[in-house]
Amino acid sequence: MPEQPFQIDMIRNIGFIAHIDAGKTTVSERVLYFTGRNYKLGEVHEGTATMDWMDQERERGITITAAATTTYWKSHRINIIDTPGHVDFTAEVERSLRVLDGAVVVFDAVAGVQPQSETVWRQAERHHVPRICFINKMDRIGADYFRSIGTIVDRLKARIAVIQLPIGSETAYKGVVNLIEMTAYEFLEDEKHTQQEIPIPESSMADVKKYREALVERIAETDDSLTEQFLEGKEIPKDVLKKALRNAVVSSKLVPIMNGSALKSKGIQLMLDAVIDYLPSPVDVKAIKGIQPKTGQPAERKPSPAEPFCALAFKVMTDPFVGRLVFLRVYSGKITSGTAVYNATRDEKERVSRLVRMHANTREETDWTDAGNIIAVVGLRSAFTGDTICDQNNPILLESIKFPEPVLSIAVEPKARAEQDKMGEVLRKLSEEDPTFKVRQDAETGQTVIAGMGELHLDVLVERMRREHKLDVSVGKPQVAYRESITGKAQAEGRLIRQSGGRGQYGHVWLEVEPNERGKGYEFINKVVGGSIPKEYIKPAEQGIREALESGIIAGYQVVDVKVTLFDGSYHEVDSSEMAFKMAGSIGVKEAVRRASPRILEPIMSVEVTTPGNALGDILSDINSRRGRILNIEGIGDTQVVKAHIPLADTFGYATSIRSQTQGRATYTMEFDHYAEVPKSVMEELMGKVKVAG
Repeated sequence: MPEQPFQIDMIRNIGFIAHIDAGKTTVSERVLYFTGRNYKLGEVHEGTATMDWMDQERERGITITAAATTTYWKSHRINIIDTPGHVDFTAEVERSLRVLDGAVVVFDAVAGVQPQSETVWRQAERHHVPRICFINKMDRIGADYFRSIGTIVDRLKARIAVIQLPIGSETAYKGVVNLIEMTAYEFLEDEKHTQQEIPIPESSMADVKKYREALVERIAETDDSLTEQFLEGKEIPKDVLKKALRNAVVSSKLVPIMNGSALKSKGIQLMLDAVIDYLPSPVDVKAIKGIQPKTGQPAERKPSPAEPFCALAFKVMTDPFVGRLVFLRVYSGKITSGTAVYNATRDEKERVSRLVRMHANTREETDWTDAGNIIAVVGLRSAFTGDTICDQNNPILLESIKFPEPVLSIAVEPKARAEQDKMGEVLRKLSEEDPTFKVRQDAETGQTVIAGMGELHLDVLVERMRREHKLDVSVGKPQVAYRESITGKAQAEGRLIRQSGGRGQYGHVWLEVEPNERGKGYEFINKVVGGSIPKEYIKPAEQGIREALESGIIAGYQVVDVKVTLFDGSYHEVDSSEMAFKMAGSIGVKEAVRRASPRILEPIMSVEVTTPGNALGDILSDINSRRGRILNIEGIGDTQVVKAHIPLADTFGYATSIRSQTQGRATYTMEFDHYAEVPKSVMEELMGKVKVAG
């Protein structure tokens, strides 16, 4: 299908983000239906959702991978990404928000803000993505629009603009009042899901006047000329209000709040109108900033087809029909199939063989696309998530995408020994697709170890190996990704002197290690002066230090948050070599870490449990038995919400435990929060295992 010329200000790049089960995939399905992209409604609970196209997504009823599609509404093109809600797949949200211009945050009207709502909100804040809030499931028993708004204000500290009021709630929910236009709509229960304009009900008028005045005041506060008019009591025309609200949303000063019921197809068309009216087009977003790869000088690209081509690769996917697909967000210029492009991140030239516009897992071929669009490319063999793809004559390097480190690992091996090579190839493909999925060989055991963000994440990946790649594997017990660090400062000497006939080996370094800020990782500082170590041996010494820290010093776990300073040493004119200094660096850092009061760190998970009040005591005692720390207990009606920190090592089997304690009525979410020192008894146990294994 040939690409149609499309004005860049008529494009919207949006994502649906939310806590798991808030209904964002159902919202996506209704959007596709009302925009004419689908001719029948897809249902998550029936396994017919277009955007949840993987077998596992349909079976589990959750979104696992971010799905992209393009649709049209009122002469505008909308590129949509439906993202997962489960915390184990948070990387999908992270990379999607990095390339989107706006987002619709979906909330459950009964639960309001939930743990993953807070996580995705923080991610959107970090990437400066303007938002609209859609409070879904207004027809459910227990739905409370105003309590949900209260949780958005209290827990997310959002500056809100309530632009809709519901008419009725729970089973009586039947329409909305638009406070900008001062119109009301009733949702009819017909096959076409019609919404018809009606007079504002008399019973709602008091609330409408109160919230309309608050809305106008909130919008006026963002614009000096409107503040004056508001204080003088002048009526502000609705088109002026809409324009001011749009400016406030684009600059992230206000977040509009709407409501509906996606399952019953209520409020979706009005939400689509708001996406067009208030969320930014690519031209409303600031020019993308980067650096010139060769000089390191600042560079930028304006969102215009006339600028040199520049795009960011945000997702890699293996398609069974066309092979390796790389998803690009095009920030400037134009890309045509068959042309050569430059990968500025890897300093490689590549050729675009085909361009495809994705609709979940189906494809539409196109010859070209330009600034502001999202496209999938066939033919980029060396491009990975976070790489900058640009015009080779006008290179630019954009900031890459940062992902959290995996916290859980398991050993895998093929059931048939002959499939060892196949497993290596499959794991390579999966790790290319998912930056939070890591694969390594255990040097001691020779096992292949895969690491991810949680039990569900690894479970899904192993299942994908079996289903998509027809590879049967045996799986070991989950292993926690412990880390090592230091609490003190120490110096040590690293010396390698070998003489065994002919040329010997001589490397000699003096190092100092000290704790780095938590989360800063490893840092190397070269303070060698006076040529005591020649320049060509500094890098090999640093390489030896880095490799020693990666394989651990006291218990075999990676050493993190440590600053290593190389300040002195010596060399031999004949016997010194790069290998000798690499060995010396490794010897020196191992000794220095041993002297610097080393500690083992463990991942601590942030857990939120929603439980019936009568099971609260059992939940609390169970958390305490898992070395957990209770942070907060909050009552919402008959329900209690418990926030706690629990070490990852003590969370295995938590799902089964919580089900048995509450007859399956409690729910919980869990996400990685931080690393903390393990107690002395646990540290001794972990070090004992290493000694036994050794």
